[in-house]
Amino acid sequence: MGNKVVTFTDQQLEDYQDCTFFTRKEILRVHQRFHEASPDLVPVIMTEGQASTIQVPRERIERLPELVENPFKGRMCEAFSRDGDGNLTFEDFLDLLSVFSEQAPRDIKVYYAFKIYDYDRDGFIGQSDLLNVITALTRNELSLEEHQQIAEKVIEEADVDGDGKLSYLEFEHVITRAPDFISTFHIRI
Repeated sequence: MGNKVVTFTDQQLEDYQDCTFFTRKEILRVHQRFHEASPDLVPVIMTEGQASTIQVPRERIERLPELVENPFKGRMCEAFSRDGDGNLTFEDFLDLLSVFSEQAPRDIKVYYAFKIYDYDRDGFIGQSDLLNVITALTRNELSLEEHQQIAEKVIEEADVDGDGKLSYLEFEHVITRAPDFISTFHIRI
């Protein structure tokens, strides 16, 4: 009865619920996964300040079962980290898992997919970005020539303004025509 460990205050949980697609129970499960990634760094009971300042190194996050097999795990960590290097605070980690939850709306998933696929972070998905995406997806099962052909075909099909790269709107247009996108772009906790 009196031995219950309180990880977050009711107000903290309410705030996290308001800015994610998770229930209280799911938020606590996310915290447990975060703690398991780095028990030496992450306390069982976190203050508000700790939730936004204690960082778990990217390498530890990438080893979590939810991410270990994902070919974009490094880019996902980079896209959600405050430092841009992929080291995540609890709040970064919560955002990452929330966006890739089944409850997150398609438009948010599309926004973050664009961010993840934009390897050079120039605000467009160009030929080199597509080559990185194709390599990650195929795990080097195709030749360099095949990668190049696929990247060229994608740009040819999706580049509406003819500038040789995909803007966010062009990317969004392509993704909205891909029915499998939503079903494959999520993580279960």
